[in-house]
Order: sequence, then C-alpha cells, then structure tokens
Amino acid sequence: MFKRLLDYNNGEELETVVLIKNSQLRHTKNDKLYLALMFGDSSGEIRGNYWDANNQDAATFNTGTIVELNGKREEYHGRPQIKIYSLRVVGPQEGYDLNQFIKSAPEKIKDMKEEINKYVFDILNPTWNRIVQYLLKKWGKRFFDYPAGKSNHHAVRGGLAYHTLSMLRDAKGISDNYPQVNRSLLYAGCILHDMGKVLELTGPAATQYTTEGNLIGHLVLIDEQIMMAAQNLKIDTESEDLLLLRHMVLSHHGKYEYGSPKLPALLEAEILHRIDDLDATVYAVTNALQHTKPGTFTEPLMGEDNKRYYRPKKDEALDKSKPLE
Repeated sequence: MFKRLLDYNNGEELETVVLIKNSQLRHTKNDKLYLALMFGDSSGEIRGNYWDANNQDAATFNTGTIVELNGKREEYHGRPQIKIYSLRVVGPQEGYDLNQFIKSAPEKIKDMKEEINKYVFDILNPTWNRIVQYLLKKWGKRFFDYPAGKSNHHAVRGGLAYHTLSMLRDAKGISDNYPQVNRSLLYAGCILHDMGKVLELTGPAATQYTTEGNLIGHLVLIDEQIMMAAQNLKIDTESEDLLLLRHMVLSHHGKYEYGSPKLPALLEAEILHRIDDLDATVYAVTNALQHTKPGTFTEPLMGEDNKRYYRPKKDEALDKSKPLE
C-alpha cells in the first residue's frame, strides 16, 4: 500500500504513484534542459525537478500522466520538493484511475447543492433570481465538479462550489449585521462571480487554462453568459437590475492590477471583493497549516506575498477543522 505524497516527512525516501499535474520543459542558467514538474494525489501536491531532460522526456512525462515516483522529500528555500531518483509511466493495465489522484473539497456535492439552493431561494429580485437559476441549471454539472483555480485557492474537485458556498455563508453573516446591504444582490454576486471558471478551466484533473480562459478570462466570460441568459429569458438588457449584476462580477477582483476591468462602485460589490479575498486567504493558510507540524511555520505562501504562518503547539480549532481534501 503506497503512502500518499504529503504523508512523507522531509528527508524521507518515497516510492508512490502520483499524477503529473503540470510539466514544463525549462532551461537552467547553463542552458541545460530540465522538467519542472508538479506531482499530485488526493493529499495535495509537491514540486520536483527532473534534471538533464530532453524533448522525449517532456513528451513522456507530460501533464496528466500517472507515474511511479521514486525519490526523497526535501526542503528548498522553505518549500517542500521531491528529489527525483526515477520516474516510470504507469500503464492502464495496472489498474489506476485518474480520479484516485484528484483532491476533493471537504463537503459532499449533494450537501453543497442543497445549501446553495437555499441561498438562491433568498434572492428576492426576480431578474437576479431567474438569471442565477438559469445559469446554475446550464452549468451545474461543471460548477459542482470544477476547481476554483489551477493551482492556488480551492484548486480541488468541487472547489468552485465550496468556495462559492463559503462566501455565501460569509455574505449571510454580513447581511444579518448590516441591514443596508442588498442581500439578494450580494448572494447573486457570490454565486455568479467565479462561474466563468467552468469555461476558463479544463476541469479537476490536471487543470489547465482553456483557450477562452487565456484569451478572455472568467470575469468577461461570465458577463457574457449573464447577457445571453437575459436575452433568452426576455429580460430587458438595459435595465438597472441587470447592470448592477454585471458590475458585481466584473469588479469582484477589486483592483486593476488584479485583472479587474472595473473597480467596485457598489457597497455590495466592495463586500463581494473582500469576502472573495478573505475566503481565498483562509483556505490557503488553513491548507498550509494542516500540513505543518505544531510549533513550526508553514512554507512561504506565494498567494500571500510569500508570508509564512505559525502553527501553535496547541491549536484546538485547527485540530478539529475538516481536512481540506
């Protein structure tokens, strides 16, 4: 029985079967070729470099390939990596299924569907409610299966729905505390803000960006879907209600440097941006802490300006939290 990737400690030699989640042929400073690999399984992912590679190696050990990995877990500049001894492609006759190597959200899809539908019921504005229901029905299969990102926050099967649900829970608390917030608009914005990722990404296995994702991006893609939904539902495309909803999704990245075409100009849009950022941060830090020994620091987190976070020796809340897998 193979141990999983993140079950190994630094300095421990490993032999396990993993998925190559990403493979890139690169040049060293001395102009030699190597493969920058990201290995993954249901426990998480770790990088590793395959030195002295060639074009044939790149074709053999490409993204989406299941391999037997022999090596040793090490730490480099505070980040875990695998020193690779050998790689072998695992054939289909060996009985491994791609789904075995995909990390999943910590809540069941059925439960997430039921809870999100309760929030949809609380969207009282008919324009927003009809568009949300229309797009959830149109993209529901992907929405509850896809990750919320390629490699950063919620990059797991079901991560898009889990991220959305976490934000809705935050939105409920904020709306309960601040009655001036338009609850219906905020809920609709939470559900739709990242739905364009069903078109931007390829899916939960060896996730890559689609051509649409690279050329257009999920903010514009979901805005287009909203307009198409409005036309199909015979909703006035020049109405203020539709304009407000479009602004919510187009401004949710919050800053131009974060790829937002517009800055938030509604109270609800500002809140949407902040809870989106909050949920991504909580997820990333929690995930790192769950794989950190008590009394030590996490690896530097790229999405958090390379900051490292300390895990207290006694941390009852984290110990009781659901594993993010």
